[in-house]
Amino acid sequence: MTSRSYSTFFESVSITSTTTGAGADVIYAVPANHDCEVDFCVATNGGATNNISILVYHADDTTYHYVVRAHSVAGNDTYKLVGPDRIYLHAGDKVAAYKGGGTFDVSVSGKQYYNPVRGA
Repeated sequence: MTSRSYSTFFESVSITSTTTGAGADVIYAVPANHDCEVDFCVATNGGATNNISILVYHADDTTYHYVVRAHSVAGNDTYKLVGPDRIYLHAGDKVAAYKGGGTFDVSVSGKQYYNPVRGA
């Protein structure tokens, strides 16, 4: 069995966007020549109960796919999106989010693997 070296990442963004697709706030974008494994993703609501939506942009076909859509999070609470499962992405893919209102932070972390055949 061979091991594969990786670097880790952590990104956290205060969400300001209230629109989907290209208008959503980008939390993390996979760099060129890398594959990525997201193993942690939480949405933290710092205000009254409101909704959060988190999407993945797939660069190969330039489409957005919902991970969670308009999920209600109680005031001053946290919603964990990734547990034992993982989200696998590659170069050019993005994790983005928008809110229905209120005050949200979204945080993601994981591993980045260098992959020279992925390109930009």
